[in-house]
Amino acid sequence: MSNNRLLDEMMLHRDPAQVEGLMRFFKTGPGEYGEGDLFLGIKVPVTRAVVKRCRPYVSFAHLEECITNRYHEVRLAALLCLVRIFDDSKRDPRLQHECIEFYLAHTDYINNWDLVDLSCYNLLGTWLLDKDRTILYDLARNGRTIWEQRIGMVSTMQFIRHGELDDTFRIADILIDHEHDLIHKAVGWLVREAGKRDAEALKEWLEPRYRTMPRTMLRYAIEKFPDDVRRNYLKR
Repeated sequence: MSNNRLLDEMMLHRDPAQVEGLMRFFKTGPGEYGEGDLFLGIKVPVTRAVVKRCRPYVSFAHLEECITNRYHEVRLAALLCLVRIFDDSKRDPRLQHECIEFYLAHTDYINNWDLVDLSCYNLLGTWLLDKDRTILYDLARNGRTIWEQRIGMVSTMQFIRHGELDDTFRIADILIDHEHDLIHKAVGWLVREAGKRDAEALKEWLEPRYRTMPRTMLRYAIEKFPDDVRRNYLKR
């Protein structure tokens, strides 16, 4: 046992029977996007419960130890705990800023789609609601990995929830010709979410693009349209 309660509790919940399935699901084989990642076999609800119990005892030093851990679920626990610290610090901008700085300093370890999607818009998206958003454009355009680029896109979910759609469509344009399927899915998902707020805005964005954009991206984007409308888009 260490003095890191979050890490210790996560290790206690390892379930070898679940490991193989998780490794397949998160594509950890040679040449796949999650190549080499290791799993403890812990499901997300269990991780969330551990984080809830341990959050009062967790320092940034403990988070550092967890976010750099070789096991996927321990890194997820660190991110979920960071989100909790951020959420609990609404009256402490200094601590919230420290959370954001920690997050951005550790993007090398936020290296699968669930780690991105369960953290970025709750942290970075929320932080940027009343701030300059250039960093998201920089991540989308110049991110060193597909995960940094996905952070740039998915963080706009928080803006959508506040009725602000422009950044989603603009960052989607940066990534529209990306080669990776996981970016196609992220872009399609986020513009679809924007379309739930404003269907006409989504249609206007799609009109000059739908014939040439990646097929997976298009399918995700139009998923909530009526069947006949979807068929018309897919005829291109």
